Order: sequence, then structure tokens, then C-alpha cells
Amino acid sequence: MPRSPHKGSHRESIERLPEHVLQPIDPLDTRRYMIAIRRLADTLSHGTDRSRFLGSGLEYVQSRPYVAGDPVKSIDWRVTARAGVVHIKEYEAPKRMPAWILFDTSASMTYSSTERSKYMIAAQVAGGIAFACLDRVSPVGLLGTGERDIRVQPSLAKDDVMQWLVKLRKYRVGEQTTLGKRVTELNARLANRALVIVLSDFHEEGALDALKLMAQVHDVVAIQFQDPAEEDLRGAGFVRGEEAESGETFVTHGRRTLTDPAETRRQLRRGGIDHLLIRTDEPFAQTLRMFFKDRAVLAGGR
Repeated sequence: MPRSPHKGSHRESIERLPEHVLQPIDPLDTRRYMIAIRRLADTLSHGTDRSRFLGSGLEYVQSRPYVAGDPVKSIDWRVTARAGVVHIKEYEAPKRMPAWILFDTSASMTYSSTERSKYMIAAQVAGGIAFACLDRVSPVGLLGTGERDIRVQPSLAKDDVMQWLVKLRKYRVGEQTTLGKRVTELNARLANRALVIVLSDFHEEGALDALKLMAQVHDVVAIQFQDPAEEDLRGAGFVRGEEAESGETFVTHGRRTLTDPAETRRQLRRGGIDHLLIRTDEPFAQTLRMFFKDRAVLAGGR
């Protein structure tokens, strides 16, 4: 894990950094960018009609005896143990659950050893998820977890979503991460149950604890992005590097990756949070769709 950067003069220098515009995904102009997002949204929507990740707002109603054909993942193990007969949890969708996309705009997301950076792919994923939510008439909002003040309340207005999607195409190369802080702030403000989808490389110690606390009340999904160069540090011995977000030098050991996806997944799942890893050197659209479609919670909730 990178060390927490010092603030102070660094924050002032951030404000003077020029904004950069995503070039690849071709270089995409706005129209082609939106076409790419719409295609991803269609991919996510196909076969995921019952997906709680995409805004069905499922609530537990009751448990009933198992009937042949019921999904095994919906078994209510507590009732089954008490009754001695297999029971299934039943859910209903009383309302559309608002979705918040927490987007990591910090410097480590813009680093890339491949054609497409973590930031670039995350921007496309954010757009696909947002439009998939709108297809289900579920309001969707955006919260940046870097240093810029990016906050858009959940909305069903397509124009609002398109405006913040275009805004995400611009980035700065020196932002520090504020994921843990933003999660804590959002958790304190949310009055009703919400779906929270986090797009990040999780280069911040303590952020996972904040997410696990949020998951006690809300549905939280963690999508982690990894550059292959981060994995290639494994076995490299002691490595001297420089933090993208602070400019500080540090020494780490190659036995640990900067962010170990396996350890991240383990910690998140202990908190009831589903985790997906997306590598920048691999196709991701079908993987993302299957993640939404096949997770245990998609068949009817936890």
C-alpha cells in the first residue's frame, strides 16, 4: 500500500495542475465516448433484469418451503436449521433504490503501463452502470473520491448523467485519494437504503474499514482496477518508488503488490461486500456483466 501523503503545500499545487482529457478509447470525442458507454450499458442490461446491483431495491418479505427449481443461493439457512425443512427467502421490490457511483479520481488511477489506464476504463464502467440504472428507472448519482469536489445527487435525468460523464473525461495527475473520508461522509448523510458502487484501485489504507461499516446498512459493491505493472512487482525484492499522489519516495517489498486484490477481496467479503477485479490489459465488458448477473445477491438478496 502506498503511504498516506502529506498535505499542506501539495494541496495548493493541486489547484494549479492542468486538467488532462482522456485520449484513448480511441481518441474518443464526446459522441464516440457516449456510444461506447451505451454499448456497455446494453451489455450489462442483457440478462440481468433481476439484478439488485442495478437498482431493483429488493426487500426481504418471508421464507417459504423450497420448491424444485428454486435457486440454491436463496436458501434461508437459519430457518432451514430450525424447521428441519429447506426454506427459501422471498423478496419484493417496493421501490427503486438510488445508486451512488463513487469514482476514484486520484493520481494512482491515471497511471498506466498499457494503452488504457485504470481511470480510463473506470470512466467507461461508470457510464455503463449509470445508463443501466436509468434503463431500470433507478436514480443514479456521482461522488468523486479524489480532491476535486465532484458531487451529483442521484437523478433520473439523462442530461444530468451525461453532463457528469463528460466531466469525468477530464482528470488531474496529482490528486490524493479521499475514498475513506468520502465514504464516511456519504454514510452519515444517507437517510434511506442505497446502492453504492465503488470504482477504485484501493490505494488507501483504512478505506476498506469505512466501506465495511457502510455495508452494514447499504448495498455496497467494490470494483477494483489493476494495472499489470502493479502485479509484476511481486517477487522483485525491495523496490524504491515514488507516489503518484504526493511525489514522495518510498521503499516496499516485491512480496506484496501495491494493492493485493486477493487480500482486498478477502477483507471486503468479510464485510458482506462483493468484489470484482478488472485488469487494464484484459477485456472487461462480459466479465462485468457476469458479475452483475451471477453474484449470489442477484437472485434475491443477502
